[in-house]
Amino acid sequence: MTEPARFDRGHTDDLMTFLAASPSPYHAVATAAERLEKAGFKQVAETDAWDGTKGGKYVLRGGAIIAWYVPEGAAPHTPFRIVGAHTDSPNLRVKPLPDSGAHGWRQVAVEIYGGPLLNSWLDRDLGLAGRLTLRDGSTRLVNVDRPLLRVPQLAIHLDRSVTADGLKLDKQRHMQPVWGLGNDVRDGDLIAFLEETAGIPAGEVTGWDLMTHSVEPPAYLGRDRELLAGPRMDNLLSVHAGTAALAAVASGASEPASIPVLAAFDHEENGSQSDTGADGPLLGNVLERSVFARGGSYEDRARAFAGTVCLSSDTGHAVHPNYAERHDPTHHPRVNGGPILKVNVNNRYATDGSGRAEFTAACEAADVPFQSFVSNNSMPCGTTIGPITAARHGIRTVDIGVAILSMHSARELCGADDPFLLANALTAFLEG
Repeated sequence: MTEPARFDRGHTDDLMTFLAASPSPYHAVATAAERLEKAGFKQVAETDAWDGTKGGKYVLRGGAIIAWYVPEGAAPHTPFRIVGAHTDSPNLRVKPLPDSGAHGWRQVAVEIYGGPLLNSWLDRDLGLAGRLTLRDGSTRLVNVDRPLLRVPQLAIHLDRSVTADGLKLDKQRHMQPVWGLGNDVRDGDLIAFLEETAGIPAGEVTGWDLMTHSVEPPAYLGRDRELLAGPRMDNLLSVHAGTAALAAVASGASEPASIPVLAAFDHEENGSQSDTGADGPLLGNVLERSVFARGGSYEDRARAFAGTVCLSSDTGHAVHPNYAERHDPTHHPRVNGGPILKVNVNNRYATDGSGRAEFTAACEAADVPFQSFVSNNSMPCGTTIGPITAARHGIRTVDIGVAILSMHSARELCGADDPFLLANALTAFLEG
Protein backbone atom coordinates (compact mmCIF):
# COMPACT_ATOMS: atom_id res chain seq x y z
CA MET A 1 0.00 0.00 0.00
CA THR A 2 1.32 3.44 -0.92
CA GLU A 3 2.02 5.82 1.96
CA PRO A 4 -0.42 8.78 2.19
CA ALA A 5 0.70 11.62 -0.07
CA ARG A 6 2.28 14.62 1.61
CA PHE A 7 3.50 17.58 -0.36
CA ASP A 8 7.12 17.01 -1.26
CA ARG A 9 8.95 20.06 -2.59
CA GLY A 10 11.80 17.72 -3.53
CA HIS A 11 9.62 16.06 -6.18
CA THR A 12 8.76 19.41 -7.76
CA ASP A 13 12.41 20.47 -7.61
CA ASP A 14 13.23 17.28 -9.49
CA LEU A 15 10.54 18.03 -12.08
CA MET A 16 12.19 21.39 -12.70
CA THR A 17 15.51 19.62 -13.27
CA PHE A 18 13.79 17.19 -15.66
CA LEU A 19 12.17 20.01 -17.66
CA ALA A 20 15.43 21.90 -17.98
CA ALA A 21 17.26 18.76 -19.15
CA SER A 22 14.60 17.90 -21.76
CA PRO A 23 14.32 20.65 -24.41
CA SER A 24 13.28 18.12 -27.08
CA PRO A 25 11.51 14.72 -27.12
CA TYR A 26 14.88 13.07 -27.79
CA HIS A 27 16.38 14.65 -24.69
CA ALA A 28 13.26 13.77 -22.66
CA VAL A 29 13.49 10.04 -23.39
CA ALA A 30 17.25 10.07 -22.80
CA THR A 31 16.68 11.72 -19.41
CA ALA A 32 13.93 9.23 -18.51
CA ALA A 33 16.14 6.31 -19.60
CA GLU A 34 19.00 7.55 -17.44
CA ARG A 35 16.72 7.65 -14.41
CA LEU A 36 15.36 4.17 -15.12
CA GLU A 37 18.90 2.82 -15.53
CA LYS A 38 19.63 4.03 -11.99
CA ALA A 39 16.59 2.03 -10.85
CA GLY A 40 18.01 -1.12 -12.44
CA PHE A 41 16.32 -1.05 -15.86
CA LYS A 42 18.24 -2.23 -18.93
CA GLN A 43 17.80 -1.14 -22.54
CA VAL A 44 16.84 -3.81 -25.06
CA ALA A 45 17.19 -3.41 -28.81
CA GLU A 46 14.18 -4.08 -31.01
CA THR A 47 16.44 -6.01 -33.39
CA ASP A 48 17.56 -8.45 -30.68
CA ALA A 49 15.77 -11.50 -29.30
CA TRP A 50 14.11 -10.80 -25.95
CA ASP A 51 13.81 -12.96 -22.88
CA GLY A 52 11.07 -12.92 -20.28
CA THR A 53 13.23 -12.82 -17.17
CA LYS A 54 12.39 -10.79 -14.12
CA GLY A 55 13.43 -7.13 -14.09
CA GLY A 56 13.08 -3.76 -15.74
CA LYS A 57 13.57 -3.23 -19.47
CA TYR A 58 13.03 -0.36 -21.88
CA VAL A 59 13.00 0.37 -25.61
CA LEU A 60 14.02 3.71 -27.13
CA ARG A 61 12.85 4.75 -30.57
CA GLY A 62 13.35 8.36 -31.59
CA GLY A 63 11.41 10.54 -29.17
CA ALA A 64 9.51 7.63 -27.59
CA ILE A 65 10.27 5.26 -24.73
CA ILE A 66 8.43 2.12 -23.62
CA ALA A 67 9.60 0.73 -20.27
CA TRP A 68 8.23 -2.20 -18.27
CA TYR A 69 9.01 -4.27 -15.21
CA VAL A 70 8.47 -8.04 -15.14
CA PRO A 71 7.83 -9.17 -11.55
CA GLU A 72 8.94 -12.49 -10.14
CA GLY A 73 6.69 -15.31 -11.31
CA ALA A 74 4.79 -13.31 -13.94
CA ALA A 75 2.74 -15.64 -16.13
CA PRO A 76 2.49 -15.17 -19.91
CA HIS A 77 -1.10 -13.97 -19.51
CA THR A 78 -0.32 -11.49 -16.68
CA PRO A 79 -2.02 -8.19 -17.58
CA PHE A 80 -0.30 -4.84 -17.88
CA ARG A 81 -0.93 -1.57 -16.05
CA ILE A 82 0.19 1.27 -18.30
CA VAL A 83 0.89 4.95 -17.73
CA GLY A 84 0.68 6.66 -21.11
CA ALA A 85 2.04 10.14 -21.86
CA HIS A 86 3.70 12.11 -24.65
CA THR A 87 7.10 13.74 -24.98
CA ASP A 88 6.45 16.45 -27.59
CA SER A 89 5.27 20.04 -27.12
CA PRO A 90 4.21 22.76 -29.60
CA ASN A 91 7.14 24.85 -30.78
CA LEU A 92 9.09 26.18 -33.77
CA ARG A 93 11.07 23.57 -35.73
CA VAL A 94 13.92 24.08 -38.18
CA LYS A 95 13.19 23.60 -41.89
CA PRO A 96 15.30 21.50 -44.31
CA LEU A 97 16.94 24.66 -45.70
CA PRO A 98 17.40 26.62 -42.48
CA ASP A 99 19.64 29.51 -43.52
CA SER A 100 17.74 32.63 -44.49
CA GLY A 101 17.64 36.34 -43.83
CA ALA A 102 16.91 39.80 -45.20
CA HIS A 103 17.93 43.45 -44.81
CA GLY A 104 21.12 42.69 -42.94
CA TRP A 105 19.55 40.18 -40.55
CA ARG A 106 20.51 36.51 -40.49
CA GLN A 107 17.54 34.27 -39.71
CA VAL A 108 16.63 30.62 -39.26
CA ALA A 109 13.72 29.25 -41.30
CA VAL A 110 11.25 27.48 -39.03
CA GLU A 111 7.99 25.59 -39.36
CA ILE A 112 5.18 25.65 -36.80
CA TYR A 113 4.87 22.35 -34.91
CA GLY A 114 1.53 21.51 -33.31
CA GLY A 115 -0.69 24.32 -32.06
CA PRO A 116 1.47 26.75 -30.11
CA LEU A 117 0.26 30.08 -28.73
CA LEU A 118 2.37 32.01 -31.23
CA ASN A 119 2.43 35.24 -29.25
CA SER A 120 4.14 33.43 -26.36
CA TRP A 121 7.21 32.88 -28.57
CA LEU A 122 7.70 36.56 -29.35
CA ASP A 123 10.55 38.54 -27.76
CA ARG A 124 11.70 35.47 -25.85
CA ASP A 125 15.30 34.29 -25.68
CA LEU A 126 15.40 30.92 -27.43
CA GLY A 127 17.86 28.06 -27.55
CA LEU A 128 18.02 25.28 -30.12
CA ALA A 129 17.99 21.55 -29.40
CA GLY A 130 17.25 18.21 -30.95
CA ARG A 131 18.84 15.35 -32.85
CA LEU A 132 21.57 15.34 -35.50
CA THR A 133 21.99 12.36 -37.84
CA LEU A 134 25.48 11.61 -39.18
CA ARG A 135 26.61 10.05 -42.45
CA ASP A 136 27.04 6.65 -40.82
CA GLY A 137 23.42 6.67 -39.60
CA SER A 138 24.27 7.33 -35.95
CA THR A 139 22.59 10.15 -34.05
CA ARG A 140 23.81 12.76 -31.60
CA LEU A 141 21.83 15.00 -29.29
CA VAL A 142 22.60 18.71 -29.37
CA ASN A 143 21.43 21.44 -27.02
CA VAL A 144 22.40 25.09 -27.38
CA ASP A 145 20.93 26.17 -24.06
CA ARG A 146 21.73 29.87 -24.25
CA PRO A 147 20.09 32.87 -25.92
CA LEU A 148 20.66 32.11 -29.61
CA LEU A 149 17.44 33.03 -31.38
CA ARG A 150 14.65 35.58 -31.00
CA VAL A 151 11.38 36.26 -32.82
CA PRO A 152 11.20 40.07 -32.58
CA GLN A 153 7.78 41.62 -32.25
CA LEU A 154 6.85 44.66 -34.33
CA ALA A 155 6.91 47.90 -32.33
CA ILE A 156 3.49 49.34 -31.56
CA HIS A 157 4.51 52.57 -33.30
CA LEU A 158 4.55 50.64 -36.61
CA ASP A 159 1.18 48.96 -36.07
CA ARG A 160 -1.26 51.04 -34.06
CA SER A 161 -4.09 48.65 -34.97
CA VAL A 162 -2.79 46.17 -32.37
CA THR A 163 -4.44 48.21 -29.62
CA ALA A 164 -7.87 48.08 -31.21
CA ASP A 165 -7.84 44.85 -33.23
CA GLY A 166 -5.41 42.67 -31.30
CA LEU A 167 -2.22 40.99 -32.46
CA LYS A 168 -2.47 39.09 -35.74
CA LEU A 169 0.46 36.90 -36.71
CA ASP A 170 1.17 35.30 -40.07
CA LYS A 171 2.84 31.95 -39.41
CA GLN A 172 5.12 32.26 -42.43
CA ARG A 173 6.11 35.93 -42.40
CA HIS A 174 6.14 36.86 -38.73
CA MET A 175 7.60 33.83 -36.91
CA GLN A 176 11.09 33.53 -38.40
CA PRO A 177 13.68 34.15 -35.65
CA VAL A 178 16.86 36.21 -36.03
CA TRP A 179 20.22 34.88 -34.88
CA GLY A 180 22.76 37.35 -36.17
CA LEU A 181 23.74 40.07 -38.61
CA GLY A 182 25.06 39.94 -42.14
CA ASN A 183 24.07 40.30 -45.77
CA ASP A 184 25.84 37.14 -46.94
CA VAL A 185 23.47 34.32 -46.01
CA ARG A 186 25.33 31.08 -46.70
CA ASP A 187 23.72 27.65 -46.96
CA GLY A 188 25.01 25.34 -44.25
CA ASP A 189 25.89 28.00 -41.68
CA LEU A 190 23.47 26.80 -39.00
CA ILE A 191 24.39 23.13 -39.28
CA ALA A 192 28.10 24.00 -39.35
CA PHE A 193 27.59 25.98 -36.13
CA LEU A 194 25.83 23.00 -34.52
CA GLU A 195 28.53 20.58 -35.68
CA GLU A 196 31.13 22.75 -34.00
CA THR A 197 28.99 23.06 -30.87
CA ALA A 198 28.52 19.27 -30.63
CA GLY A 199 32.14 18.45 -31.48
CA ILE A 200 31.22 16.75 -34.77
CA PRO A 201 33.60 16.95 -37.76
CA ALA A 202 32.51 19.42 -40.42
CA GLY A 203 30.24 17.99 -43.09
CA GLU A 204 29.26 14.86 -41.13
CA VAL A 205 25.68 15.92 -40.34
CA THR A 206 23.28 14.93 -43.11
CA GLY A 207 19.95 15.06 -41.24
CA TRP A 208 18.43 16.96 -38.35
CA ASP A 209 15.36 17.25 -36.16
CA LEU A 210 15.80 20.59 -34.40
CA MET A 211 13.47 22.82 -32.41
CA THR A 212 13.48 26.00 -30.39
CA HIS A 213 13.03 26.22 -26.64
CA SER A 214 12.86 29.01 -24.09
CA VAL A 215 16.10 29.22 -22.13
CA GLU A 216 14.35 30.76 -19.10
CA PRO A 217 14.52 28.05 -16.42
CA PRO A 218 11.48 26.70 -14.54
CA ALA A 219 10.71 28.68 -11.39
CA TYR A 220 8.40 28.79 -8.41
CA LEU A 221 5.93 31.64 -8.60
CA GLY A 222 3.57 33.40 -6.21
CA ARG A 223 3.61 34.93 -2.75
CA ASP A 224 4.04 31.55 -1.12
CA ARG A 225 5.77 29.86 -4.08
CA GLU A 226 2.68 27.69 -4.48
CA LEU A 227 2.81 27.81 -8.30
CA LEU A 228 5.29 26.45 -10.84
CA ALA A 229 6.03 28.21 -14.13
CA GLY A 230 7.99 26.41 -16.79
CA PRO A 231 8.18 25.08 -20.35
CA ARG A 232 6.83 21.85 -21.83
CA MET A 233 4.73 20.84 -18.83
CA ASP A 234 2.32 19.63 -21.52
CA ASN A 235 3.32 16.88 -21.27
CA LEU A 236 6.72 16.32 -19.66
CA LEU A 237 5.05 16.76 -16.27
CA SER A 238 3.33 13.39 -16.89
CA VAL A 239 6.45 11.78 -18.37
CA HIS A 240 8.39 12.74 -15.25
CA ALA A 241 5.64 11.50 -12.91
CA GLY A 242 5.30 8.24 -14.83
CA THR A 243 9.06 7.65 -14.78
CA ALA A 244 9.20 8.29 -11.04
CA ALA A 245 6.22 5.99 -10.43
CA LEU A 246 7.62 3.11 -12.49
CA ALA A 247 11.03 3.38 -10.82
CA ALA A 248 9.36 3.42 -7.38
CA VAL A 249 7.26 0.32 -8.10
CA ALA A 250 10.23 -1.58 -9.56
CA SER A 251 12.32 -0.72 -6.48
CA GLY A 252 9.56 -1.48 -3.97
CA ALA A 253 9.60 -4.08 -1.23
CA SER A 254 6.83 -6.17 -2.79
CA GLU A 255 6.26 -7.30 -6.36
CA PRO A 256 3.34 -5.73 -8.27
CA ALA A 257 0.44 -7.98 -9.24
CA SER A 258 0.51 -6.83 -12.87
CA ILE A 259 3.30 -5.74 -15.21
CA PRO A 260 3.77 -1.95 -14.81
CA VAL A 261 4.54 -0.04 -18.00
CA LEU A 262 5.50 3.51 -18.97
CA ALA A 263 4.62 4.42 -22.58
CA ALA A 264 5.78 7.92 -23.54
CA PHE A 265 5.06 8.68 -27.19
CA ASP A 266 6.13 11.39 -29.61
CA HIS A 267 3.93 13.39 -32.03
CA GLU A 268 0.78 13.66 -29.91
CA GLU A 269 0.56 17.36 -30.74
CA ASN A 270 0.07 16.65 -34.46
CA GLY A 271 -2.10 13.54 -34.38
CA SER A 272 0.10 10.65 -33.14
CA GLN A 273 0.39 9.08 -36.59
CA SER A 274 4.03 8.05 -36.75
CA ASP A 275 6.21 5.09 -35.88
CA THR A 276 6.83 6.71 -32.47
CA GLY A 277 3.30 8.01 -31.95
CA ALA A 278 0.45 6.43 -30.01
CA ASP A 279 -1.30 5.57 -33.28
CA GLY A 280 1.72 3.57 -34.41
CA PRO A 281 2.57 -0.07 -33.64
CA LEU A 282 5.27 0.51 -31.02
CA LEU A 283 3.31 -0.14 -27.83
CA GLY A 284 1.45 -3.15 -29.21
CA ASN A 285 4.67 -4.68 -30.50
CA VAL A 286 6.43 -4.26 -27.15
CA LEU A 287 3.54 -5.72 -25.13
CA GLU A 288 3.13 -8.68 -27.47
CA ARG A 289 6.84 -9.44 -27.50
CA SER A 290 6.84 -9.33 -23.71
CA VAL A 291 4.07 -11.94 -23.65
CA PHE A 292 5.82 -14.17 -26.19
CA ALA A 293 9.20 -13.79 -24.43
CA ARG A 294 7.59 -15.36 -21.37
CA GLY A 295 6.53 -18.36 -23.40
CA GLY A 296 3.05 -17.09 -24.17
CA SER A 297 0.73 -17.83 -27.08
CA TYR A 298 -1.75 -15.65 -28.94
CA GLU A 299 -4.34 -16.81 -26.42
CA ASP A 300 -2.11 -15.54 -23.59
CA ARG A 301 -1.70 -12.24 -25.43
CA ALA A 302 -5.49 -11.89 -25.71
CA ARG A 303 -5.96 -12.67 -22.01
CA ALA A 304 -3.25 -10.19 -20.99
CA PHE A 305 -4.71 -7.37 -23.10
CA ALA A 306 -8.23 -8.07 -21.84
CA GLY A 307 -7.07 -7.47 -18.26
CA THR A 308 -4.90 -4.45 -19.06
CA VAL A 309 -5.68 -0.89 -17.96
CA CYS A 310 -4.00 2.31 -19.20
CA LEU A 311 -4.00 5.70 -17.50
CA SER A 312 -3.48 8.26 -20.27
CA SER A 313 -1.90 11.14 -18.36
CA ASP A 314 -1.86 14.57 -19.99
CA THR A 315 -2.35 18.12 -18.80
CA GLY A 316 -5.83 19.67 -18.73
CA HIS A 317 -7.39 23.06 -18.18
CA ALA A 318 -7.59 24.64 -14.75
CA VAL A 319 -10.36 27.19 -14.36
CA HIS A 320 -9.03 30.53 -15.59
CA PRO A 321 -9.85 33.48 -13.32
CA ASN A 322 -10.16 35.87 -16.29
CA TYR A 323 -12.14 33.53 -18.56
CA ALA A 324 -14.31 31.45 -16.23
CA GLU A 325 -17.18 31.57 -18.75
CA ARG A 326 -15.11 29.38 -21.10
CA HIS A 327 -15.33 26.47 -18.65
CA ASP A 328 -18.23 24.19 -17.77
CA PRO A 329 -20.15 26.02 -15.02
CA THR A 330 -20.17 23.03 -12.65
CA HIS A 331 -16.65 21.73 -13.32
CA HIS A 332 -13.91 24.13 -12.26
CA PRO A 333 -10.66 22.22 -11.65
CA ARG A 334 -8.26 24.20 -9.48
CA VAL A 335 -4.50 24.02 -9.29
CA ASN A 336 -3.16 22.17 -6.25
CA GLY A 337 -6.50 20.38 -6.02
CA GLY A 338 -5.07 17.06 -7.14
CA PRO A 339 -5.08 15.35 -10.56
CA ILE A 340 -8.07 15.62 -12.87
CA LEU A 341 -10.23 12.88 -14.37
CA LYS A 342 -11.14 13.86 -17.95
CA VAL A 343 -14.56 12.90 -19.30
CA ASN A 344 -16.17 13.42 -22.71
CA VAL A 345 -19.17 11.35 -23.75
CA ASN A 346 -18.20 11.68 -27.43
CA ASN A 347 -14.98 9.78 -26.69
CA ARG A 348 -12.55 12.63 -27.14
CA TYR A 349 -11.40 11.23 -23.80
CA ALA A 350 -11.52 7.48 -23.18
CA THR A 351 -12.86 7.59 -19.59
CA ASP A 352 -16.08 5.76 -18.74
CA GLY A 353 -17.68 4.80 -15.44
CA SER A 354 -15.47 1.77 -14.88
CA GLY A 355 -12.43 3.91 -15.63
CA ARG A 356 -13.54 6.42 -13.03
CA ALA A 357 -13.76 3.60 -10.49
CA GLU A 358 -10.25 2.44 -11.43
CA PHE A 359 -8.79 5.92 -10.94
CA THR A 360 -10.77 6.46 -7.74
CA ALA A 361 -9.26 3.30 -6.28
CA ALA A 362 -5.72 4.45 -7.10
CA CYS A 363 -6.28 7.90 -5.59
CA GLU A 364 -7.84 6.44 -2.46
CA ALA A 365 -4.93 4.02 -2.06
CA ALA A 366 -2.50 6.96 -2.34
CA ASP A 367 -4.61 9.32 -0.20
CA VAL A 368 -4.70 11.77 -3.14
CA PRO A 369 -7.68 14.02 -3.90
CA PHE A 370 -8.85 14.29 -7.50
CA GLN A 371 -11.13 16.49 -9.58
CA SER A 372 -13.32 16.00 -12.65
CA PHE A 373 -13.03 17.88 -15.92
CA VAL A 374 -15.50 18.20 -18.80
CA SER A 375 -15.57 20.85 -21.51
CA ASN A 376 -18.17 23.56 -21.86
CA ASN A 377 -20.85 22.17 -24.20
CA SER A 378 -20.54 25.23 -26.44
CA MET A 379 -16.86 24.63 -27.12
CA PRO A 380 -15.00 21.82 -28.91
CA CYS A 381 -13.14 19.36 -26.70
CA GLY A 382 -9.48 18.52 -27.18
CA THR A 383 -8.23 14.97 -27.17
CA THR A 384 -5.27 12.84 -26.08
CA ILE A 385 -3.57 9.53 -26.73
CA GLY A 386 -6.30 7.89 -24.62
CA PRO A 387 -8.92 7.16 -27.29
CA ILE A 388 -6.19 6.13 -29.74
CA THR A 389 -4.73 3.64 -27.25
CA ALA A 390 -8.16 2.22 -26.44
CA ALA A 391 -9.17 1.80 -30.07
CA ARG A 392 -5.86 0.54 -31.44
CA HIS A 393 -5.13 -2.07 -28.77
CA GLY A 394 -8.53 -2.84 -27.25
CA ILE A 395 -7.19 -1.72 -23.89
CA ARG A 396 -9.39 -0.17 -21.21
CA THR A 397 -8.12 3.41 -20.95
CA VAL A 398 -8.77 6.29 -18.55
CA ASP A 399 -7.83 9.91 -19.31
CA ILE A 400 -6.35 11.87 -16.41
CA GLY A 401 -3.77 14.62 -15.85
CA VAL A 402 -2.87 17.81 -14.02
CA ALA A 403 -4.78 21.08 -14.38
CA ILE A 404 -2.68 23.95 -15.74
CA LEU A 405 -3.02 27.44 -17.20
CA SER A 406 -1.44 28.74 -20.43
CA MET A 407 -1.53 25.37 -22.17
CA HIS A 408 0.55 25.38 -25.40
CA SER A 409 2.36 28.53 -24.34
CA ALA A 410 6.15 28.61 -24.44
CA ARG A 411 5.80 28.80 -20.65
CA GLU A 412 2.96 27.14 -18.75
CA LEU A 413 1.69 27.34 -15.17
CA CYS A 414 0.62 24.65 -12.69
CA GLY A 415 0.25 24.21 -8.96
CA ALA A 416 3.48 23.23 -7.21
CA ASP A 417 1.72 20.44 -5.26
CA ASP A 418 0.03 18.71 -8.20
CA PRO A 419 3.04 16.97 -9.80
CA PHE A 420 3.74 15.16 -6.53
CA LEU A 421 0.08 14.21 -6.09
CA LEU A 422 -0.05 12.85 -9.64
CA ALA A 423 3.09 10.78 -9.12
CA ASN A 424 1.61 9.26 -5.95
CA ALA A 425 -1.60 8.33 -7.75
CA LEU A 426 0.34 6.77 -10.65
CA THR A 427 2.49 4.78 -8.23
CA ALA A 428 -0.57 3.36 -6.49
CA PHE A 429 -2.12 2.52 -9.88
CA LEU A 430 0.99 0.69 -11.09
CA GLU A 431 1.19 -1.24 -7.81
CA GLY A 432 -2.30 -2.51 -8.60
